[in-house]
Amino acid sequence: MDLGAFSVSLAVSDLAASREFYGRLGFEAFGGDPDQGWLMLRNGPHVIGLFQGMFERNLLTFNPGWDQAAADVDPFTDVRELQRTLREAGAAFVSEVDEGGSGPGSFIVIDPDGNPVLVDQHR
Repeated sequence: MDLGAFSVSLAVSDLAASREFYGRLGFEAFGGDPDQGWLMLRNGPHVIGLFQGMFERNLLTFNPGWDQAAADVDPFTDVRELQRTLREAGAAFVSEVDEGGSGPGSFIVIDPDGNPVLVDQHR
């Protein structure tokens, strides 16, 4: 099962302070919109998303159709196919993508320790 690019999405209380902190660790912004309360940071292949006021908890995030540089990859496994596969394996969903649709979509499952896992397709 190819889940695509991986990042950690952090629920932060102060976007500017978090950007400064992770900047000290060598992360540089490459996407996002601070006015909307989010930024994507990269240090080599490592990606962190900073999200102020969008999520209650930190999330593990996978992006089908993207590589670690957020560039399109083909072929890729559509988020709807991933959801069907997980459903058949017995996964419970917090949110689901409309399996009759196409293009962007997402779903969330929770791991046994309560950690949310977001599968978020942007294309």
